[in-house]
Amino acid sequence: MRAPSAAPYTAFMLILHSFWLSLATYRVRIALRVKGVAFEERTHDLTQGDQDAPGFRAVNPAGAVPALEGGTAQPLTQSLAIIEWLDETYPTPALLPADAAGRARVRAMFLLTAADTHPLVVPRVRAQLAKRFGASEAATVDWAAHWFREGLAAYEALLPDGATRCHGEALSIADLALASHLIGAARFKVALDAFPRVAAVGAALMALPEIAAAHPDLQVDAPQR
Repeated sequence: MRAPSAAPYTAFMLILHSFWLSLATYRVRIALRVKGVAFEERTHDLTQGDQDAPGFRAVNPAGAVPALEGGTAQPLTQSLAIIEWLDETYPTPALLPADAAGRARVRAMFLLTAADTHPLVVPRVRAQLAKRFGASEAATVDWAAHWFREGLAAYEALLPDGATRCHGEALSIADLALASHLIGAARFKVALDAFPRVAAVGAALMALPEIAAAHPDLQVDAPQR
């Protein structure tokens, strides 16, 4: 059963440019649902080169998703920038803590995925490993699994025993990042046995309707299982 596109509450229509496999788009999709903001989703098949179409490059010259149109004069890109814009524009419920130290902590945890892991494993990087260095498919999969495992180890060290969220008891941008990290880890068959605190927080997050409904496998452009 496919998830509906969104929820109520904006004076202008937001357009989310996406691809079902995109972990960065997953983070933004969760934020939109948590905020209860209505949006239209436009999908682009990055495996077929849709990102290179002139129309899409006009939206995001970097040729990547997500991109968000409709709320600002120019389209917004990069998941962290989009989510922070959403948090400032639709402040309830907040996805950033009220205190400066808390905001710094959840941003750092967000970047464990968005900056330290995800950029190293995206298809264009794996393609270059194969093209330039002759890496086999198995080698590129092992490469991606390694970096997801490194990120999981960092999260595990930062999470306290008994936690159900990454920071305190409220959902934050760190949780959105961890949810996407777990999807990527599962995609590359990284087991969570060595990361019990991550597994516990992940199970709690995936039980939330907004996070569950935003799952890549439920999106309209995902292949039928």
